[in-house]
Formats: sequence, C-alpha cells, structure tokens
Amino acid sequence: MERKKITIVGVGLIGGSLALQLHEKKISSKLIGVETNEFHAQKALELELVDQILSLDNAIEQSDVIFLAVPVDSLVELLPKVLDKINNQVVIDLGSTKSQLVEAVKNHPKRGRYVSAHPMWGTEYNGPQAAVKGAFENVAVIICNSKDSDSDALEWTKKMFSKIRMRILEMDAEAHDLHAAYVSHISHITSFALANTVLEKEKEEEAIFELASAGFESTVRLAKSNPAMWVPIFKQNRDNVLDVLNEHITQLRKFKSCLEKENYEYLLELIVQANKIRGILK
Repeated sequence: MERKKITIVGVGLIGGSLALQLHEKKISSKLIGVETNEFHAQKALELELVDQILSLDNAIEQSDVIFLAVPVDSLVELLPKVLDKINNQVVIDLGSTKSQLVEAVKNHPKRGRYVSAHPMWGTEYNGPQAAVKGAFENVAVIICNSKDSDSDALEWTKKMFSKIRMRILEMDAEAHDLHAAYVSHISHITSFALANTVLEKEKEEEAIFELASAGFESTVRLAKSNPAMWVPIFKQNRDNVLDVLNEHITQLRKFKSCLEKENYEYLLELIVQANKIRGILK
C-alpha cells in the first residue's frame, strides 16, 4: 500500500488514536494536524501524533488524504467547505451520526471524493493525551452510502481500514443512525442519567467513591464523556434516540412494576430474557 501524505482535522481521542495506527502501519509518509485548540495542537506535537500543525488550507494543499475527526455539528459545516477546496484528494469523516452529513453534500460536485465512515470505538476521555495505541484493532467500522463514493477513494479507504485491522461493514446512513442509537447512543444517555441519579440521591461524595462497585463503575463510566461531543450527536440523531429511549423507559417501568407488586416471578423472567445477550456478546 503506497504511503500517503495525510491530514487529520481534529487531533483528539479519535484523530490521535488513528494517527498512532497510521504511523505504526506505515500508511502515512507525513502526518499533518489541523487544530483550532492551541493546547491540543501543542500536545499533538509533543506526543508526536503528527509531524506538524498547519492551517486547513495549507494542510489540504499538501495532502493526499484528509480525515475529519471533529464533533458532528462542526462536521456538517466543515465537510462541504473541505470538498470545495480539494482537487482529487480523498476525504474521510469519522463522525458518529451520518444522515445529516451525507444529505449536506449529496449534490456536491466532488461528492465522489468523500467516504463516510464511523469507527465503532471510543472512550470517556478526550484530547490528544487520550489517544490509545492499537485502539481500532478488531473493531468494526461502518462505511455509509459507499455507492456514492468514487471507486478509487473507496478502495483506498477499505485497504487502510483493513491494514489497521478493522472489520468493515457497509450500510446506508439512515440504517447506521438507527443501529447506532440502539448500541451506542442509548448507553451514553443511560450512563448520564444514572450518574445524575446517584449524585442526586447520594449526597456524600466519599460514600460514592468508597462503596462504588466494579459494576457501577463500568455502567457509569460513559458519564465522564465530553458534553461538547455528545449533545450534537443526540441532536442530530434525535428521532432515533427518542425511539430507543421510549423503549428503554418501557423496560425500566417493567422492573419498577415487578418490585411495586412484588411480582418476583416476572422479575426473574425479565432477567433471564436479558441474559440472552450472553449469546450475542460473548
């Protein structure tokens, strides 16, 4: 695979982790970062995630491939502007919602140079210092509306994801957003809500710290996630998130009703039903 000059716009958790793997797998001949946050820019250089930091225009001029790893509200504005500026470069976004994004550029004359992708990975941390080596290995990446991308752009993108050992899936943007709501977005809302519940009911911070079990920590871990990232995701995927949230509330009411009515047989059934997830998530 020929090495490319690659720009990453947004060298945070996702962009930084990708940079580590592009270096390691020798996919990049040069890595350029674009960062509006001065602290993040300096950190990305200090940690050698990128070779240099440039302005967006200069970075595009010097690149063969441009990755966009910024929050999804910024992506909707940024992607058309980047497509306006490119010649024949490949542009790949790494956002968590897709429908609004692909809709925003569906009639763009350079739409074919764009590949819509979502690596199904993340942590509760943010910034370049949160970058994780080998983060994407054996992780699924969704490529959306691939038929709208030029064959050479799509081929390079797939080869790149394969080389960093990701599992490639393809689906349309609307299906992606629906599935993401069920397997990712609801997990974050549940975690935020649980954290608020505990903070409201347990006033002693020391008790939370001392008594919190591993189960609680794993469930509430996502509540540490960056609000600036997640509010735009919930906003863009509002309808799907509301759908799954309504179902989640229905399930919670079943558990509540079992306890109120002391219906422990049905409570057992609900938990046995939930245990079926073992056969899917081994």
